Amino acid sequence: MAAAAQLGELLGLKKQPVAVAFCDSPPATMARIDAAAPSGCTYWKLAAEGRAFYTEASDHYGCPIGSYTHGIDLPPDTAKELEGLVGTMVNLNYLDPAEVAGIPRRQQPFRVAMYAPLAAAPFPPDVVLVCGNAKQMMLLGEAVHAAGVAADTSVVGRPTCAAVPAVMESGRAAANFGCIGNRVYTAMADDELYFAIGGPQLSVVAEKLEKIVHANRELEQFHRGRA
Repeated sequence: MAAAAQLGELLGLKKQPVAVAFCDSPPATMARIDAAAPSGCTYWKLAAEGRAFYTEASDHYGCPIGSYTHGIDLPPDTAKELEGLVGTMVNLNYLDPAEVAGIPRRQQPFRVAMYAPLAAAPFPPDVVLVCGNAKQMMLLGEAVHAAGVAADTSVVGRPTCAAVPAVMESGRAAANFGCIGNRVYTAMADDELYFAIGGPQLSVVAEKLEKIVHANRELEQFHRGRA
C-alpha cells in the first residue's frame, strides 16, 4: 500500500503501521491466530512484526477491557472478570465510575477482526494504528489537521484500544498516549505514542504529510538560524 510506504519513509518509523478491520466472516486468504493473546493490543504488536491474521470473539476473552471496547459479548465468567477489573481500577483511583459509560465501544456485532502490517494488508483498513516518538507523531498530527480529519479532542483517553471504536465512529483521527496495559503487552517504549487514523482518511493524510514534512524541514532551518 503506497500510503504505508509514505508514512514509513516520511516519518522514519521503526515500527510498521498496523491495519485493523472488522468483517462478518473469516477471510479465505487469511489464517486465524494460532493462539489467543492475553490482550487485544497484543495482536497489534504481532501485526507490526509482520504477521497477518484474523481473530474471532473467543480470541479476545483473555482481555475483558479490549472485549468491551470492541463490542464483544462476554461469557458470564469473563463478564464478572471485567466487573472486577473495573472495580480494581476504581479502587485504585485510576478510573472514576462516571468515566465507564463514556468509554468508546463498537456498536456493531463482533464477528471477525483482521490484523496485518499496513503495507501488506489484504483488506481495506477500518483503522490504521501508527506508533512512533513524539516528533513523528507531531508531524502526523499536523498532517491530520491539514487534512481536516483531526478529532474534536486532541487525545483519545484510556484504554488505548478505545481509540479503535472512537476513530471508526467519528471518521476522524486521534492521538493516544497508550495506557499502562498496552505498554506492557506491546513492549511499547517510554517515548512512544500512537495515532489512530480512519482507513478512509489515510490517503489524504499521507498526501498532506509529505507537504508537512517538507515545511517542517524548511522551518527547522529558519528557527535554527535565528537561535
